[in-house]
Amino acid sequence: MHDNDLAFTGLKVVDLSQGVAGPHCGMLLAQHGADVIKIEPTTGDWGRAIGRQFGDFSAYNVAFNRGKRSLSVDLKSELGLQTVRTLMQQADVVVENYRPGVLARFGLDHATLVQQNPNVVFVSVTGFGQTGPKSKLPATDSILQSFSGLMSANHDAAGTPQRVGVLVIDVVTGLYAFQAASAALYKRATRGGGKHICVSLMESIGAVQAAKMVEFHLEGAAGQKPGVPVGTFATADGFMTINARRDSHYVALCELLSLPELAADARFKAPADRAANEDALMPPLVESIRAWSNADLSAALMKHDILHATVNDYAGYFADDHVLETGVVSWMEHPSMGEIPVHNIPGLDKPRAGSALAMSPVIGQHSVEVLRELDWTQDAIDAALASGAITAGSLERA
Repeated sequence: MHDNDLAFTGLKVVDLSQGVAGPHCGMLLAQHGADVIKIEPTTGDWGRAIGRQFGDFSAYNVAFNRGKRSLSVDLKSELGLQTVRTLMQQADVVVENYRPGVLARFGLDHATLVQQNPNVVFVSVTGFGQTGPKSKLPATDSILQSFSGLMSANHDAAGTPQRVGVLVIDVVTGLYAFQAASAALYKRATRGGGKHICVSLMESIGAVQAAKMVEFHLEGAAGQKPGVPVGTFATADGFMTINARRDSHYVALCELLSLPELAADARFKAPADRAANEDALMPPLVESIRAWSNADLSAALMKHDILHATVNDYAGYFADDHVLETGVVSWMEHPSMGEIPVHNIPGLDKPRAGSALAMSPVIGQHSVEVLRELDWTQDAIDAALASGAITAGSLERA
């Protein structure tokens, strides 16, 4: 697919967001063809410092800012503020993730912008929402994992709540924001008018857990499992996740593990029986599976079409023959990080090496380019850079 064939080609987006959630929304708009100008402080988006840094970049920053152009400005300077205001007045979409009320102090909020740009789709991403007693509190993915109940649903065998080791709430919030922005752009194209979209981390992870919340309400914390035997089992050389809750799969599992007595036992005949007697059923299964290698067990399970998967680390995922053949991971050279994996975005062609859509910008990489598009003279650009109101960077210092 050529860039000109992408759905949002021709749209201009001003991305004021930092971190992961808002930038993910902006990145998806860019991957679907929009010209996304990332506005970041002269010190850079704070997401550049999540985890280990490689020059201007962190892993999360690289993953969620692909295809954008970076304009680095000091919003506390009048020149920097006016430059951003001008860009926002021309934008089709604005993405921001400041706490409620902050942008109003700069005159960059939706209520102010819509007076000059009534058709703008304005996406506001917050931690707890625009209103309510927690709306002004700082929030991160880990805070919302705790607050939302996600950690309680992800407890260990001892009942201790566990954090999911991926910034899943930030990522899914970006998806919801992109979905809402896309719908608003369609409405604008067919019926006209802009929209102020408000998306929060709290709301997003709540929506993800909708079924779990209903289950908790009806059954309590110790709700019935989706099925038994379903779980992750230790093998002789790793771990295997197995889902054998269907009657036919359960019987086949017992046979291949040389445990026919379990298949014949009346206590385990039907799904409800197995769920009620899980404590008696699981120990012999666990003990038998422990003697198998992952390769041999997978081959046996595959013969009976029993749902299963080896528990991979990311190296195992990259090396899997299915992942390799489908090409969902591309390996590309990065100026600061060397060769890195770039995962495909569902619904889009895989990124092309050398394409702007495959790379994330350094701080201020496109500052001069953007200013020239605003018809600034070279003297004006030089003066802005000299004043520190705007900074410029290049891949040479990546």
